[in-house]
Formats: sequence, structure tokens, C-alpha cells
Amino acid sequence: MQNDKFDRIISFLLGASWAIVLFGALIILNLFSFLGLSLSIFISVVFAVIVLFMILTLDAFSVNRQRLEESKKQTELLESLLNNK
Repeated sequence: MQNDKFDRIISFLLGASWAIVLFGALIILNLFSFLGLSLSIFISVVFAVIVLFMILTLDAFSVNRQRLEESKKQTELLESLLNNK
């Protein structure tokens, strides 16, 4: 049950992060449009890169969790093989 909650939280956070990238970039583009189009696009791209880095971090948490679960399964199999000999 705990594993299921963790996966749901990570999935929710990933979806919310993608929404933040899309809407945040548009909002920042509109907020900084008074400074000029090129500067506002640059600031929006910087914002998007920072948020995409956060998305990669969340994805890394998910991948490491899956790797941990697989390692636990392999350890159980190896221990059962060792006990059978």
C-alpha cells in the first residue's frame, strides 16, 4: 500500500510540473513582455529549463524507487537459492 501511495504522489507531481511548465512559461512571457519580446522569451526559456530540471528530479526518484524494488526481488530470489542448496 505504501508503494502505491508513493507512485500516486510522484505521478501527480509530474503532471502538475508539466502544467507549471506550460502555464508558467505563458504567464512569464506575458509578465515580462513590457521589457521586449526577446528578453521575455529568454526569461520564459530559463523558467522552463529550471522546471524541466525539477521534472527530471522527480523522474529520477521514480526510477530509483523502481530499481530498489527490483533489487529487493533479486535479493529474495538469491537468498532462496542459497537456502535451497
